[in-house]
Amino acid sequence: MLDATTRAAAAALLAELQALGLTLATAESCTGGLVSAVLTAVPGSSATLLAGYVTYSNAAKARMLGVPEPMLATHGAVSEPVARAMAEGALRDSGADLAVSLTGIAGPGGATPGKPVGLVHIAASRRGGETLHRRCVFPGDRDAVRAASVATALGLVGELARGSAAPGGAPV
Repeated sequence: MLDATTRAAAAALLAELQALGLTLATAESCTGGLVSAVLTAVPGSSATLLAGYVTYSNAAKARMLGVPEPMLATHGAVSEPVARAMAEGALRDSGADLAVSLTGIAGPGGATPGKPVGLVHIAASRRGGETLHRRCVFPGDRDAVRAASVATALGLVGELARGSAAPGGAPV
């Protein structure tokens, strides 16, 4: 399901995070642990990846990541506020420097008015810093949506890590 390009991106991201002295946690819904899986397929990933949360249900999002139940009720699980809260909750619970979250509708069912199949919200958060967010609508079947989500999440983590580094690559 995950191509060689995504696997290479995971290895490069881990090397970059390790060089910056940063650790990572994942919080996944629609990808069901694929981000963690592609990262842990890289030898030595345990030096960087501290934790992975698969929170498929709203109850798990609330219990494990501290996503407020009123937020879930108001915005729905597939939303920017929930993606941000998932990343920030993983950051809090894991003790990592960075966290990434994904929540979406991989299909083939599950679409609602305003939330089509392929809609995925991805957020990446840095301890003491900002939380980035991307709203994506990926084409294709369930496997294609999930694979594109993983690739985008890896890219967003890299963007956050690079944006948080001082000149010369030293962590801020």
